[in-house]
Amino acid sequence: MGSVNYQNATAVIREVSKAVTGKDDCIRKAFAAVIAGGHILIEDVPGVGKTTLALSLSRAMKLKGNRVQFTPDVMPSDILGFSMYKKELDCFEYHPGAIACNLFLADEINRTSPKTQSALLEVMEEGAWTVDGVTRKVEDPFIVIATQNPKGSAGTQLLPDSQLDRFMICMSMGYPDLKDEIAIAKGRNNGVSVDSLQEVIDARGLIAIKEEVSNVFVHNHVYAYIVKLVQATRENPYVELGISPRGTIACSRMAMAWAFLQGRDYCIPEDVENVFRDVATHRIVMNTKARVAKIRREDVLTEILGSVRQPASFLERS
Repeated sequence: MGSVNYQNATAVIREVSKAVTGKDDCIRKAFAAVIAGGHILIEDVPGVGKTTLALSLSRAMKLKGNRVQFTPDVMPSDILGFSMYKKELDCFEYHPGAIACNLFLADEINRTSPKTQSALLEVMEEGAWTVDGVTRKVEDPFIVIATQNPKGSAGTQLLPDSQLDRFMICMSMGYPDLKDEIAIAKGRNNGVSVDSLQEVIDARGLIAIKEEVSNVFVHNHVYAYIVKLVQATRENPYVELGISPRGTIACSRMAMAWAFLQGRDYCIPEDVENVFRDVATHRIVMNTKARVAKIRREDVLTEILGSVRQPASFLERS
């Protein structure tokens, strides 16, 4: 694929990788979710670069971004905005909240109250929010990148399943390897800060890339493979709640975006396999039997990927 959109997409990934060391796969997965039109949840221990990744993406795509550090005292009005009485005009005037942007970074989202967490639900799903009976639409494009500390960390509140399902992917940065961490310890993180990154594309360029991704061809047999993987999560003896139909759509869109980033305008089963764990991990709920047997979500997903037979690669259009 030699399109300008593909070249711009790879340029964004290269630019972000200058500030985020040794995490090329994480960068590609996050950018794939962006061009697939989804939201991203990054779950990991503090200090591994979650916020840096989000800020770098915002910078490289020249998006209007707002960041909120979630704490127990953050209120829904801080996110959605509020109306204040203006005496000289004898009326209420709306003051926009942090959500009025292209890229909203919700830092440590599970440290705030469930009431504030739920304020994001309407925006993430409907692309709009309502204050004092007035509904306002989000800007286009609109992306939520949320970071959260691992479950059980001090001061955290679990996200409800309904909100988790609205994130297209859930990914983990992980610790850097030996070579990269030595470079970080020496202060030689490629010598690049987020503020020094180049602006590769703007909002209009991102919309053009998303439109091309939406035209990536997916054969019916690949769709069937996606659905079989999803159904396998619902039938697994260790899973109480499997992937929802929203997750099926997310897997399809992520596979299309992944194919695009590989330089193809068609999807193959390997694209689905590469993104399935990121789409599925936060969407399945393990049952008591799994907890007793110490079966992890990752174990279940690996078993499903190994047991569901891949179709042959279909390159012809039908």
